[in-house]
Amino acid sequence: MTYNHLTPTELVMIEAYFDQSQPVSKVANLLQRSRQTIYKVYRFLKSSGSAMSYYKQYKKNKRNCGRHPIVLPDEQQEYIQKKVVQGWAPDVLIGRAEFPIACSVRTLYRMFKDKTFDTHDLPMKGKRKPNDHKEKRGKQGFRRSIRDRKTDYTQFDHEFGHLEGDTIVGGKHKSAVITLVERLSKVIITLKPEGRQAKDIENRLNQWFRCVPKNLFKSITFDCG
Repeated sequence: MTYNHLTPTELVMIEAYFDQSQPVSKVANLLQRSRQTIYKVYRFLKSSGSAMSYYKQYKKNKRNCGRHPIVLPDEQQEYIQKKVVQGWAPDVLIGRAEFPIACSVRTLYRMFKDKTFDTHDLPMKGKRKPNDHKEKRGKQGFRRSIRDRKTDYTQFDHEFGHLEGDTIVGGKHKSAVITLVERLSKVIITLKPEGRQAKDIENRLNQWFRCVPKNLFKSITFDCG
């Protein structure tokens, strides 16, 4: 049985059954609740309590549940405030690990949303998509599953030459940088395209591939698969 908290209506019904001296087992069966749940309410009512006071106590206890807000040390707060004024986003603050921050990126975004830090122009405002968002990018007709790599390259995990690519968008979304990581050696290659459109990315990659030995790299996979 999936457990749900008792509703005010159920508490009033339990109080009525209690006044009628109905046994716990019968009430549990009528309300489809466990005996222990009904017994706890009965025990509270026996101590001169009421359904309403039981519900108020439950609401009070619930407010104390869950994780308490994270409060960063003063030195970390000063560092974050200083870097954000310089234009750093929370993703960069956490990702670079230049200075240890005792929270996650999402927690840091929530702190900015709650006005913990003084900023008027926060870049990349955290989660911008609803939970039911469906990705519509990268739906090319020639798209293949990322699992096909190990089928086509049996030594995929142990051989040099497989690149994983991504693009980093610059300030105000007016520029971009292509990043390529070789999986085995972890070498990072950065390329600067003329723009951030698909044709700009393709042209820059083709220019670069013409400058390296033809058989040096075997595959390249971008984040859309």
